[in-house]
Amino acid sequence: MTPNYFDQFMIPVFLGVPLALLAMALPLLLCPRPSQRWLAEPMINLQNWFIGQFVGQLLRPLNKPGHKWALLLSSLLLFILNLNLLGLLPYTFTPTTQLSLCMGLATPLWLATVVVGLKNHPTSTFAHLLPEGTPYLLIPMLVIIETISLFIRPLALGVRLTANLTAGHLLIQLIATGDDKLASMMPVMSILVSALLLAMTLLEMAVALIQAYVFVALLTLYLQENTTA
Repeated sequence: MTPNYFDQFMIPVFLGVPLALLAMALPLLLCPRPSQRWLAEPMINLQNWFIGQFVGQLLRPLNKPGHKWALLLSSLLLFILNLNLLGLLPYTFTPTTQLSLCMGLATPLWLATVVVGLKNHPTSTFAHLLPEGTPYLLIPMLVIIETISLFIRPLALGVRLTANLTAGHLLIQLIATGDDKLASMMPVMSILVSALLLAMTLLEMAVALIQAYVFVALLTLYLQENTTA
């Protein structure tokens, strides 16, 4: 029977109850909790350093009004990163391979940045739809093009995250299937394929980190565009 490589992306169901919410809640249980001790535990120190580095990189291009989003953006970064990394464990489910989840995260946050811009700087927000110095004959066409590009942003955010993780998982499964077939027929080649599989797993861990950062970084750029007068 030919294996269906897309079965791994189906939402698991137990007794008729989808387990996607449980998979999304699991990262919250893995984050270390701060204690009342004078000297924090090494994991908490590592977590604080990691959050500080990434939040500093994300908020560097923002002005002070945009710093109000620091808690939301850092929480979103850790949430997506944990979901991406936990999906690499055997017999687990990766919620971020579901386009519905990624779009559910991207659309409200993108819309919030647009609302912030319309509320605080409506003139600058509408000015982004028409570049300065545009010839009069091109004004209607450019306004339509810029409007379409504006509304495509949440779709691009969601599809980018889903497509990159889905492609990585499929590639790992294809290599693992070939390695399983070669183990009995060509042991030496199987060892080489296993080394390739390990390298692909490490690469996919890097992709999980990069895609979480890119998702939040693009939201930061959208926020910067709508908070700068």
